[in-house]
This record gives sequence, structure tokens and C-alpha cells, in this order.
Amino acid sequence: MQPHPCHPTTLTLTHSPMEDRDRIPPGMSPEKYKRLMAEAKAPYKGLRKFVYGSFAASGAIGAFIFFTQALAGRDVGSALPNLALQIGVVALMVFLFRLESRKTKK
Repeated sequence: MQPHPCHPTTLTLTHSPMEDRDRIPPGMSPEKYKRLMAEAKAPYKGLRKFVYGSFAASGAIGAFIFFTQALAGRDVGSALPNLALQIGVVALMVFLFRLESRKTKK
């Protein structure tokens, strides 16, 4: 920013920061630049989605185990609360995964 010649207290912009952001650096492909900008806007999105999927799979396996224990009638008093907890974990991970996917579409 430089002072305007007629008004030393008035500043004029020579270029905006948005112009710098939209300019692709020399030697970089537009696809790579677009991918890097998407990663900068939502860092570790892929890792978060992987973690959500892993925890959902773990919860589903646990729910299956506690469900079969409850069906077999083995230690039903502790199997049912654990089954409810595992179902809650799966539901939470599905919700977070969908929330993360909606951010991408916007």
C-alpha cells in the first residue's frame, strides 16, 4: 500500500491479497494447485474420514459381538449396555463422516 500523491493520509491498494491466492505459482500444474488449496482449506480431511470409518468398523464389530452374547443369553446384564454403547459409537461416526462429506460439497 502506498500513500496517494494528493492525499498523503489516504492509502491505495496496489493489489489485493485475493489476487495472490488465485495466481498459480510458476512450474505448478493447475490440478496440483487446486488440490493443495483444498487441503489448506480443510487440513487432514482424509485422515479424519479414515478415523471415522475405522471407529465405525470397530463399533460394528463390538456391536456384533455383544449382540451375539445377548442372543446366547450369556451375561445379558452387561452385554446390553455395551451393545447400546457400540451402536452409539457407530451412529456418532456415521454422523461425523456425513458431516465431513457435506463440507466438501459446499
